[in-house]
Amino acid sequence: MGVPGGLGAFVDTVPTSGKARTKVTILGTDLKGATALSFNGTAATFKVVSASEITTTVPTGATSGTITVTTLTGTTPDSGVAFQIP
Repeated sequence: MGVPGGLGAFVDTVPTSGKARTKVTILGTDLKGATALSFNGTAATFKVVSASEITTTVPTGATSGTITVTTLTGTTPDSGVAFQIP
């Protein structure tokens, strides 16, 4: 179930913390059309595995904060899931 307006929503990251180059899985809904992903504003490369899963790597220079996913219909709202970078 997506959020109002057709935007996908992610609900969890595995793991919830890690240094640069740590592999991260983002789990949620309606993520298939993702066009961008960032860690607290720092762009990251990613692969859409399915409508409910994206894999990515923590980019160099990223700082702790919100992960944002952008799809063709807009940017996901804050999921409340913070990612910590030591």
